[in-house]
Amino acid sequence: MTTPSSPLSTVALTDEDDADATRPACVLVFNANDPSGAAGLTADITAMTSVGVHPVAVVTGAYVRDTTEVADHFSLDDEAVSEQARMALEDLSVQAIKVGFVGSPENIATISEIATDYEEIPVIAYMPNLSWWREDLIDAYLDAFRELLLPQTSVLVGNHSTLWRWLLPDWSGERSPTARDIARAASDMGVAYTLVTGIPLPEQRVDNVLASPQTVLGSGQFELFDASFAGAGETLSAALTALIACGNDLGEATAEALAYLDRSLDAGFRPGMGHIVPDRMFWAHPDDDEDDDDPDTDPEPGVEGFVMPPHDTQH
Repeated sequence: MTTPSSPLSTVALTDEDDADATRPACVLVFNANDPSGAAGLTADITAMTSVGVHPVAVVTGAYVRDTTEVADHFSLDDEAVSEQARMALEDLSVQAIKVGFVGSPENIATISEIATDYEEIPVIAYMPNLSWWREDLIDAYLDAFRELLLPQTSVLVGNHSTLWRWLLPDWSGERSPTARDIARAASDMGVAYTLVTGIPLPEQRVDNVLASPQTVLGSGQFELFDASFAGAGETLSAALTALIACGNDLGEATAEALAYLDRSLDAGFRPGMGHIVPDRMFWAHPDDDEDDDDPDTDPEPGVEGFVMPPHDTQH
């Protein structure tokens, strides 16, 4: 991947104190809780922890969902979101901000104000597919995001079809818009770079392109998985934000984040009856051959005969 000359490449841990320099970078992340663990803050926290940063998670609301679909969402009020974030920011040194789905135009306005107050911190914004939501709520949310948060955004991440419908609703060309077309539309709102994912290619492949209005800065093509995943976009955007927070150049961070997503999807699992969830902790599992390294080793002593009692509390 080509490495662009980016202002993000200057965002690094520059503490003169050696002890401070060894601490993990901190990422402030705004997102909703997902009880299924497929997306939302769970995806952000596990992906960012895998990269080695400290997630500073601000809850903006809660999904009602499983691994198949989103049924509803309950948004926290903007004061609750603001107080969470500002108290954390007064205590912690944050190297990057990630914005996922925050539930309401009021919360978008609050986050925009915070980003303005901390303008030296890069903002990475992820726009998920909102087709499960009411149309009037989608329109109000996207309008507020476009007007208030995109001017604060350093990198916008989203699926090709999602960004196309949002940023180029009147596209009438015979061909689909390219990543540069989408990046140009995002740039009109103040976004420097756009990472467009899931661009269809022939032979069951997809392209993921980092672009500016002027040029394609890098891309990564992958074989299309024959499966439906939940939380892939959250995984990619969280990993990208964490890598930027660690001081990586934007091009390097994008390449590493895409590679991390590919391995997470390859190791994906189905925890319920719905879609497959990326295994963001794939690196923590022991290799199969490690279990048989020393067959003569006695097993560790354990507690035998312990049975977990049933949960039969009487009320």
